[in-house]
Amino acid sequence: MLLINPSIWSPPARPRAGRSTSSKANVVPYIYLIRTQQGALYTGITTAPERRFREHASGRGARWFRGTAPRRFVYLEPCDDRGSALRREAAIKRLSRAEKLALVAAGLAQAGLAVGEAARSDGAPA
Repeated sequence: MLLINPSIWSPPARPRAGRSTSSKANVVPYIYLIRTQQGALYTGITTAPERRFREHASGRGARWFRGTAPRRFVYLEPCDDRGSALRREAAIKRLSRAEKLALVAAGLAQAGLAVGEAARSDGAPA
């Protein structure tokens, strides 16, 4: 499993003009966890993390965010295909809050950051 450090993540480069972007063969689905202003964790999947975060922040994303504002990604995990992403999302949603926080901490450790460093970078509780 490859984890991506959300604090240094950047989206793939945009294709050059004239290239088709409709091919689903090149689309990488991601599992993500977003921490809200109140500290809650939201789990979802997307093929475009930055776009999806903007949707959540603007109120056009999941209804769940209409009562609480998203703060930042705390976990991103690329998957091989949509089916495996959906299965992984379901598995993560079944985890307890403590297990989800451990998953986030493991991702940060793999990326070379301490949990406290991530908390200081965005002000959210660790």
